[in-house]
Amino acid sequence: MKPWSKSMTVELIIFDCDGVLVDSEILANEELKLALESCGLSMTTAQVIETFVGRSMAFVVERSQEILGHNLPGDFLDQLQEKTFASFERDLKPVEGILDVLKSLTDRPQKICVASSGSFEKMALTLGLTDLNNFFDNNIFNSTQVRRGKPYPDLYLYAAHEMDMDPSCCLVIEDSLPGVQGAVAAGMEVLAYSVRGQDKSLATAGGMVFSDMKDILKYID
Repeated sequence: MKPWSKSMTVELIIFDCDGVLVDSEILANEELKLALESCGLSMTTAQVIETFVGRSMAFVVERSQEILGHNLPGDFLDQLQEKTFASFERDLKPVEGILDVLKSLTDRPQKICVASSGSFEKMALTLGLTDLNNFFDNNIFNSTQVRRGKPYPDLYLYAAHEMDMDPSCCLVIEDSLPGVQGAVAAGMEVLAYSVRGQDKSLATAGGMVFSDMKDILKYID
């Protein structure tokens, strides 16, 4: 880990869900790729990830329809969710190292919560399948609770408000470019988890890039 310059006392750690807590992004985006392909939109998995990771499903639908020039089927999201959830039930795992980090944080003074673009139903499934849900109690927030999702700061500011914390005392753990952009815009420090070769774009957006979950604990020490 390269030296980081910490300019604040961390009182709240805000975790993204997909790609930070649960290793869901490849599974979910493979299913999204197939679903879009069936509607006439051909993209590689890498293109799907670059275009949609960190964004809400409302954005996925809107942007896909813009590219296609026509609406997606009315049951597109229902069919996609059914297939994605089945994939999670077969293969989903926690992100490597995150369980040890969360266990360690139970003995530390920092509060923790989740702020994700994913639906509550999806997070209930993924965090339940991986046994991570108990770490967060009911402190789980998503983009339907705010006017604008990532890359805007609204979700992070809402999470901080609900946790009774000043944004200047919040550390965000993200892995997507829109997520890093939104957290920076909220006035929060951001550790940007990178395992897909996004180091340059995440750093340019203001994230402090890392690739080993244990570095979260080193940062708050």
